[in-house]
Amino acid sequence: MRQLDGIEKEYRKKKLPVFDIGDTVDVHVKIIEGERERVQLFSGTVIARRHQGLGETFTVRRLVQGEGVERVFPIQSPRVVKVEVKKRGKVRRAKLNYIRDRVGRATRIEERLSGRIQKAPKRVEAAPEKKAEAPTSEKKPKVAPAKEKAETTKK
Repeated sequence: MRQLDGIEKEYRKKKLPVFDIGDTVDVHVKIIEGERERVQLFSGTVIARRHQGLGETFTVRRLVQGEGVERVFPIQSPRVVKVEVKKRGKVRRAKLNYIRDRVGRATRIEERLSGRIQKAPKRVEAAPEKKAEAPTSEKKPKVAPAKEKAETTKK
C-alpha cells in the first residue's frame, strides 16, 4: 500500500470504469464552452495505461480523416464522465505503440470473445437427478415386420 492512498481516498471516484489495453471504448468527456457544458464522445482503441492512484491515465487512439489522433485522459478526472467499452481486444502487450506505425487493416485487433475480467464468479447449479429405472429381467421379444404377399390375379 502506498503512503498517499489514505490521503487520496476521499478524492477518488466511487465507481471506476473496467477496461483494458486493446479495448475499443467511447470516452464521454465534459466540454465547457463559455457558459455551456456538453458531453463529447471520443471513440478509439486504448493503447496504454500509466501510473496509479489519482494520477492514473489512459491513452486512446483513433483515425480521423486518415490521420492518427491520440488523447490522454486521467481516469479520476471529473471531466471524464463515463468510459463505455464497445469491444474487448485480445492483445499480448502492455503498450500498443506499434499501432502508430501501421495503417489500414494492419491496425485491427482481434476481439476477445470470453472476457478475462469477470465481476462475480458464476454459480453452477447441480442438474436435477434422474430417477434410475429398476432393471427388469424380463426381455421383450423382437417382432419381425409382417411380410405382405402380393396377390396376383389371373384373368
